[in-house]
Amino acid sequence: MATLKVPPNSPAPSEDSEQLRKAFQGWGTNEALIISILAHRNAVQRKLIREAYNVAYGEDLLKDLDKELSSDFERVVLLWTLDPAERDAFLANEATKKLTFSHWVLLEIATTRSSIDLLKAKQAYQSRFKKSIEEDVAYYTSGDIRKLLVPLVSTYRYEGEEVSMTLAKSEAKLLHEKIAKKAYNDEELIRILSTRSRAQLAATLNHYKDEFGNAINKDLKTDPKDEYLKLLRAAIKCLTFPEKYFAKVLRLAINKLGTDEWALTRVVATRAEVDLQRVGEEYQRRNSIPLDRAIANDTSGDYEKFLLALAGHDN
Repeated sequence: MATLKVPPNSPAPSEDSEQLRKAFQGWGTNEALIISILAHRNAVQRKLIREAYNVAYGEDLLKDLDKELSSDFERVVLLWTLDPAERDAFLANEATKKLTFSHWVLLEIATTRSSIDLLKAKQAYQSRFKKSIEEDVAYYTSGDIRKLLVPLVSTYRYEGEEVSMTLAKSEAKLLHEKIAKKAYNDEELIRILSTRSRAQLAATLNHYKDEFGNAINKDLKTDPKDEYLKLLRAAIKCLTFPEKYFAKVLRLAINKLGTDEWALTRVVATRAEVDLQRVGEEYQRRNSIPLDRAIANDTSGDYEKFLLALAGHDN
């Protein structure tokens, strides 16, 4: 469920690109014009606008936006304007860099994208960075975290709804045995999480709870500080209830003493065309405040306006 509001009769891409060019000219940048266009166009439209801009002015719209804008507003506009596959490739690459390293971003991309979207992100990664996402994840991680993340980014899951209950029962039992032995990094456990379809996993984990009395993540909370276990629990949440995972990321991003703008920007930009409405509902349920109000309380200026527009609340 997307939150993005696209006008029913959007102007032609050539018209939008012309308006954006005007926004860059004269004294100072016209940020309001940029927001009124880019924050109300879907991925296909944004791609066409970039192509029209390049044809008309011989320049890359992203580079011009980069020159004209700054700080958090610049980051959210650039991330949003990128094609979703390019955006994931960019975020994944950034997540393997020393200063911006993040297991969480890599995990999100590997577990909350459809198989086809993950494949497109991997193709975009190869095209842009001349290497594979798998080799970078393998190189920049180690130990149990590498053991979990590499299969997750390498997978191409079945996306259908067909489920085998026999398999669900046997794999629930297998998971329970491994967890009872504290064999959290066992190859079989990782194989189930990294290869089974979401529907099959949901059936397995439901059976696990019915048969053994606890949700699997409760049984994996033996050491709250263990980084690998945190990642394992997050992977399960991303594969079964991504909206719960993202609502928690937003709560941590917004409810700190200072806002984690990178996390806030990433979640809003990557989920606005996917499930941000559901994420917002989950956020309100858990935090007793609508997501748009939480964003408005914690951000300001053009950055706030752009985020709220993506969240469908720009009035």
